[in-house]
Amino acid sequence: MLPSTLGARASFLAASLLAALSAGCGSAPAAEAFQGAPPSRITAQRLPDGSLDDRSRCEWRNREDRESVETAGPGAIVPNVRRVYAIMGQGPDRGRVLVCREIDSNLDGVKDVVRKYNEKGESLFEEADVNHDGKIDTWNTFSKGRLAETKLDADFDGNPDEWKFYNEGKLVRARRDTNRDGKADHWELYGSDGKLERMGVDVDGDERVDRWDYDTDIRRAREEKERRDEEEAARKAEEARKAGEYKEAEEAPADDDKKDRKPAAKRAQEEAAKKPQ
Repeated sequence: MLPSTLGARASFLAASLLAALSAGCGSAPAAEAFQGAPPSRITAQRLPDGSLDDRSRCEWRNREDRESVETAGPGAIVPNVRRVYAIMGQGPDRGRVLVCREIDSNLDGVKDVVRKYNEKGESLFEEADVNHDGKIDTWNTFSKGRLAETKLDADFDGNPDEWKFYNEGKLVRARRDTNRDGKADHWELYGSDGKLERMGVDVDGDERVDRWDYDTDIRRAREEKERRDEEEAARKAEEARKAGEYKEAEEAPADDDKKDRKPAAKRAQEEAAKKPQ
């Protein structure tokens, strides 16, 4: 994949994530999501009733329990952001909860990013068409509202070939299908600082790591830490040994005490032997 395409994907995805996350607060600072995306390859069509088919993935048409609100994001002269709310409760308890949000990021009349939420307003999953060819190529899954997994179709053939996994919103590992045979052949592990620590490679296609490549700086730092930990443990063990020896010496009875501890019969015999006959 060309570097320009990679850059466009990263820019677009990051912007759309930030824009969608802001939806729960009722604001729509989505300008970034409408910039830097590749040119559109499809055009919006008309439905039988004459309305524009924007390929909505939110469920709201012909539903009395749904309310759709459309707004124009920065740079747009027509509405390109749709929020769909679920109508909850009755009478004075009646309210609405955001359940879906979608964006036309390149202003071609077709929605290319959609995110769905649970009844708590937490993100569940998101789908995006980052190259605007009409097919989803990015899938994001959330856990408790935080990004947990991302699947990417790097060559836009309709099948994911990159998988990224997150913990507490931080990237921890990834796997990739670099030869496009449908099986992962590269694995990546990341440190707590988000830096790549090591990468495994499957050479013979059996989906098992044949070689691990380490980041030399990270490996050197880890080995140095392990060496310092071992030296500290040895020092503490030596201090504990010496402290034990000192304690034994202090608790050992003196020679006079040893004499006093002789059996009474033995002391009587020794005293009798000292007396003149």
